[in-house]
Amino acid sequence: MKILIKNGRVINPNTNLDEIKDIFIVDGLVKGIEDEISDKADRIIDARGLWVTPGFIDLHVHFREPGFEYKETIETGSKSAAKGGFTTVCCMPNTKPTIDSKEVVQFVKNRAQEKATVNILVVGSITKGLQGEKLSDMEDMVETGICAVSDDGRTVQNSNLKRRGMEKARDLNIPVFVHCEDEALLQGGVMNSGGISKQLGLPGILSEVEDVIIARDIILAKGTDVNLHICHISTSLGVDLLKFGKNVGTKVTGEACPHHFTLTDKEVLSLDTNFKMNPPLRSGKDVEAIKRGLKEGIIDVIATDHAPHQKYEKDTGFVEAPFGVVGLETALPIAVTELVDGGWLTPMELIEKLTTNPARILGIDKGDISVGKVADVTIIDPSIEYRIDIENFVSKSKNSPFHNRLVKGRVEYTIVNGKVVYGRDGF
Repeated sequence: MKILIKNGRVINPNTNLDEIKDIFIVDGLVKGIEDEISDKADRIIDARGLWVTPGFIDLHVHFREPGFEYKETIETGSKSAAKGGFTTVCCMPNTKPTIDSKEVVQFVKNRAQEKATVNILVVGSITKGLQGEKLSDMEDMVETGICAVSDDGRTVQNSNLKRRGMEKARDLNIPVFVHCEDEALLQGGVMNSGGISKQLGLPGILSEVEDVIIARDIILAKGTDVNLHICHISTSLGVDLLKFGKNVGTKVTGEACPHHFTLTDKEVLSLDTNFKMNPPLRSGKDVEAIKRGLKEGIIDVIATDHAPHQKYEKDTGFVEAPFGVVGLETALPIAVTELVDGGWLTPMELIEKLTTNPARILGIDKGDISVGKVADVTIIDPSIEYRIDIENFVSKSKNSPFHNRLVKGRVEYTIVNGKVVYGRDGF
């Protein structure tokens, strides 16, 4: 199969390329990047006025399979990823059963091979059942093919156990992805603690719930020399702590989600449960800090924390509704609108946080469309303006905080391993 992409603005952070070029893809690999390519192709894509970038990599998704297939499956989640321009995603372990053994890892890998539209990587649980009581068998999971371990969904509260888990991950040369939440401080909170939570009479989640564990895990990671990745940073101090960790030599990276650099806790005044996520929407000061962290390179990655729930689950009171929002199909337009058009990031800096940096954290040969590389490619119209409509989502769940929001930027094509898996007319 030969694909010729013509006249696109090729943005490839790994080589600092930002020029109008043609790209020739042959049998799944990038064969050429030149000013003009006239070779015959099976398919020609006119990318005039469009960005041509490496395929996006999401370090943080919940595809719910096994155990919660009514919310999302590997098949539907991967289609949602493809529509959003993501060619590789990392599936978190809070499934049922938990991804904490080689058998469950192999199940997910098999399902991905059978059903997935994009590349699926598996994140194993750092403890058995995500219970924070006993370390999982990381050796077996690494042999079966996990890309990282995590306590996402439920933070390991025992510092000694967390440290031992970090030591084992270091020895196995895999990163640790951490969900930072001190359960003793949580106290049943459902939204950011502050004036709005008091106004609504809702139990608040202190920033310290997150900050305390960010600080602890940076300290533990410094002592163990493990590669630490902090998930979904939402607080101003969290950004400062991440910077501190980097400055003292901790091998630490961090991610931010579109909802955390766009929305504030004022949205909760509507009591719409699609604004309920964990970590919660914070203050305007925190949102500005997240943007600053992205601009200054303190925060390395934009990830979605795609967390599907069915409508009937969200259609309850704010206290009872589950945490989480979907994000794969809205990440690009929100990022273009808020960060690029907002003057916080250049197109190159944005693409770096969606491609090159996540690939580096995982230690995989992706996030690069140089000659000879696997052709995972995303083609974007950065100027088209429209309103987000959840009814157009291909995800099984529609729990988005961005419904009806006016945005710019849309994925036009997604190419995985040299095959067009999504085009502007669908799959």
